[in-house]
Amino acid sequence: MPKEIREYLPLLIPLIIVQFVLLGCALWHILHHSSYKRGSRVLWLVVVLIGMEFIGPILYFLLGKEEE
Repeated sequence: MPKEIREYLPLLIPLIIVQFVLLGCALWHILHHSSYKRGSRVLWLVVVLIGMEFIGPILYFLLGKEEE
């Protein structure tokens, strides 16, 4: 592994973990709820999975999640 990558690993590993936790939480919520503030289930699945890796789950929780 190149020396430059090893220097950034302490920063990258927590970011990767946070990304997967956000992705998992967003997917669980999308698949277990049927109402959304904006858009539909398919739209939010596309945004979260394909559209934007790190920003997609954050957008869902800010714009799409229906308050219970």
